[in-house]
Amino acid sequence: MADKRDFYEVLGVSKSASDEEIKKAYRKLAKQYHPDLNPDNKEAEAKFKEVNEAYEILSDKDKKARYDQFGHAGVDPSYNASGAGGGYGGGYGGYGGFSDFGDLGDIFSSFFGGGFSSQRQNPNAPQRGGDVSISLAISFEEAAKGCLKTVSVTHIENCSHCGGSGAHNGTGAETCSQCGGSGTVRVQQRTAFGVVNTQKTCDKCRGRGKIIKNPCTHCNGTGRVKLTKKIDVSIPAGIDDRQIVTINGQGDAGVNGGPSGALRIIINVRPHPLFERDGYDVWLEFPVTFVQAALGAEITVPTLDGKVSYSLRDGTQPGDVFKLKGRGIQSLNGRGKGDQYDKITVEVPKNLTQKQKEILKELDKTTDDKNYQKHKSFTDKVKDFFTK
Repeated sequence: MADKRDFYEVLGVSKSASDEEIKKAYRKLAKQYHPDLNPDNKEAEAKFKEVNEAYEILSDKDKKARYDQFGHAGVDPSYNASGAGGGYGGGYGGYGGFSDFGDLGDIFSSFFGGGFSSQRQNPNAPQRGGDVSISLAISFEEAAKGCLKTVSVTHIENCSHCGGSGAHNGTGAETCSQCGGSGTVRVQQRTAFGVVNTQKTCDKCRGRGKIIKNPCTHCNGTGRVKLTKKIDVSIPAGIDDRQIVTINGQGDAGVNGGPSGALRIIINVRPHPLFERDGYDVWLEFPVTFVQAALGAEITVPTLDGKVSYSLRDGTQPGDVFKLKGRGIQSLNGRGKGDQYDKITVEVPKNLTQKQKEILKELDKTTDDKNYQKHKSFTDKVKDFFTK
């Protein structure tokens, strides 16, 4: 990890940058190094990947927090794999890691008649599996049109060798000899109020009432294993950057017959070299020549649905916007589409020949103020300003 640059440095933002500042910096750099704009440029391709990796981490609150605290080590895949998905907890859905604190209830029980022990979660009760979150980068067009993607998901499944029991094949769990299968034992404690009989979780079986003497060698007796699988995911048309696709039942397996958690796919939409998105509308900056703007022209405009022809009126001004209805992005609910807005920029010619300059000078001589209303208005305001 030592050869990686700081992610904030990659995006050119400070650690105090807002989500919007991070997103703005990412869009600018991703567009600058986009492969479509830098064909056969290995350096730009590497920069593009570096920018995407940095944005994936800094745009995710959890990953950003880990990165801020631990640096690259906090978001390294091998580090994440050990804690991903939640609910593993040593193989018992988050229960096992907190057994050392089980006696806190017994301290209160000794004073209040043991009522707290009955409120503990039953370790044998069905428990829902943890959710698993992954990021998926898609193109602008895929977000607009929808697509089918195959993703790799690392999650926790019940061990296929022992059927999730944790016991070696052909054997099973045995009743705990200490608690007789109840999961609790009665103890006497001396308190300021005298000797009090209480119940506490059996420390031999951790409240499960059963003990595995011959653990499965594939899952080490946990009944659960971490596996990676590939699944096909349908990404709906109209999805936007940072939105989430949730697939129930594809997260971590449940415990004790509980349902599996969900798979949450965080969508990262790569910027487009031409289009900018605004809700379900798209914007395009369209450059035209000085002559096309002055005389009007039949122009070919790119859209997400292909090329269309548009009649540009004569006298078109820089900043004028024309709309192509229904050429935007389909709404997520499938009802209707946005529009495309094309903003005109007029390019003034450079490196004119002497003959071309003479032609323009002749044009200027024959053009009066009514052809330049903004120029005339500005000139009049300047005159008024200096004559006050």
